[in-house]
Amino acid sequence: MATTLGISVHEPALPERPHGLAAWPGAILKFCRRKPLGAFGGVIVVAMLFCALFVDTALIGGDEPLLAPSHYNDQSFGEENLGISWSHPMGTDQLGRDIFSRILYGARISIIIGLGVVLIASVIGLVLGTPSGYFSGWSDTIVQRLIDVVLAIPALILVIYCVTVFAGRATAYSRMAWIILIIGVILGAATVRVVRSATIATANNPYVDAARTIGATHARIIFIHIVPNVLPVVIVFATVGLGTAILVEAAISFLGLGIPPPFPAWGAMLNISGSSQFRAYPMQAIWPGLAIAFAVYGFNMFGDALRDVLDPRLRGSR
Repeated sequence: MATTLGISVHEPALPERPHGLAAWPGAILKFCRRKPLGAFGGVIVVAMLFCALFVDTALIGGDEPLLAPSHYNDQSFGEENLGISWSHPMGTDQLGRDIFSRILYGARISIIIGLGVVLIASVIGLVLGTPSGYFSGWSDTIVQRLIDVVLAIPALILVIYCVTVFAGRATAYSRMAWIILIIGVILGAATVRVVRSATIATANNPYVDAARTIGATHARIIFIHIVPNVLPVVIVFATVGLGTAILVEAAISFLGLGIPPPFPAWGAMLNISGSSQFRAYPMQAIWPGLAIAFAVYGFNMFGDALRDVLDPRLRGSR
């Protein structure tokens, strides 16, 4: 009718939605409005990553402090057990080392261990959890009984035992590698359970049945249809697992089984020598304790908010 009467109707063009990197600012603002606690946790995570990367000039092959006022093991004789000042924002310890510098360097240790742990745990979860949930049967039974054995032992006791047996006399870097491997394997057992559950839920969808109907192989179904739908669950679990890994590493460092001195592990900084030292200078233990608390809180809040965003069933939650 519009053409018969000679009337041309021009519909307004829909505005083009930003995509790629241009869509990130809007997505971040939306995330901050919907999940303010998650956004605060994300700020803590970004700050911790920034400190780990730029605490010194290691990225360009140097060893000079960049963000830190001094090197983590620089001792100032005659400045032991100082309080808060402009030159030492968190004071000094019993050896005259700047606590603020050691906290910043400790962030690098925590990030390296946390990222290494969640990488190993995620790989174990995908390699064992996906086939276990997809094929089920006797292979699923064997895998799950092995997981039950690992999870039946308290995690901290198992970590202490394994570190004592395998890394008792190792050097600092070798012990760090052993700690990452041991905690990663134990956390991987819990990841297998989560991935298996997500795989079972995904494998029961109609599009998986349709793929089987047209003759798709098991490998194609797993890699094309199952794994992409399971990855968001793994990413969220890895984000929360970073906080768990940092907390476990701090616990074994506090017990003297972590990275040996003078490396500034936060847990080892909590274990200041002697109860009289803690009563006289309690802030020397409070600062690393706050660092651990903020790091774990940041990763947990960010991971929980990320779960709400990535999980379609929870996208309307606040």
